[in-house]
Amino acid sequence: MLDYVISKYNFWIYIILMMIGLYAMIGKKNLIKKLIGMNIFQSAIILFYVSIGVKAGATVPILSGHGHGHEAIDAASYINPLPHVLMLTAIVVSIATTGIALATLILIYRKYNTLEEDEILKIRKETGA
Repeated sequence: MLDYVISKYNFWIYIILMMIGLYAMIGKKNLIKKLIGMNIFQSAIILFYVSIGVKAGATVPILSGHGHGHEAIDAASYINPLPHVLMLTAIVVSIATTGIALATLILIYRKYNTLEEDEILKIRKETGA
C-alpha cells in the first residue's frame, strides 16, 4: 500500500499546490496574494489533468499511410489528446482571467489607495459606497 502511495508522488504534489492556492485565496487579505493563490490553484489543476492524460508506452494518435484499408486500430496504443487540448484552452482562459483581474486591481487601487480587503471594506463602510 505504501509503495502505491509513494508511486503516485506527483498527485501528492498537485494536492499540496492546490491547498497552497486555496489557502492563499481564502486566508490572505491582500488582493494580489489572492490572485496569485488563484493562479497556483489553476496551475495545479492543469498539471493534474495533463498528468492523468499521460499513458506509458503510448504514441501520438497520428495514423500513417494514405490507404483506405479496413485495418483494425489498437486504440490502447495511442494517447488521448483531449485532456491536453482542454488544458491548453484552460491556460489561455487563465491568462485572460489574470489580465482582467490585474486591470481590476489597478482600478481598485486607484479608487481606494490600498489592496487590503479589510481596509477597502472599512473605507466603503465609512463612505457608504
